[in-house]
Amino acid sequence: VQLQASGGGLVQAGGSLRLSCSASGRTFSNYAMGWFRQASGKEREFVAAISWSGGSTYYADSVKGRFTISRDNAKNTVYLQMNSLKPEDTAVYYCAAPKSGSSWYELLKYRVDYWGKGTLVTVSS
Repeated sequence: VQLQASGGGLVQAGGSLRLSCSASGRTFSNYAMGWFRQASGKEREFVAAISWSGGSTYYADSVKGRFTISRDNAKNTVYLQMNSLKPEDTAVYYCAAPKSGSSWYELLKYRVDYWGKGTLVTVSS
């Protein structure tokens, strides 16, 4: 499956952005999906994951209560709604998927088979 993230940009602290990740090439609904991010000089870190049906979601503690992951299987798209953004949220955000049929839990273990091209989010203070 090919993934393409979009929606990044520059926003002031306290603002909101919505990232999108479109998928092509395989049956999107067979894949759990997730978002990771990588700040300059830091390792890539897990942000959020969602099951293939959208019925289960999981968030890193650092974004819990501020970010919401969702998906529209009819549009082959996963979203990350980011509210109350902080300067420490500044990073390149990547969408990701484990192999087909795998649980979203695999993403928590960084077992990613597919990465999308990242989109930069910059939060100014």
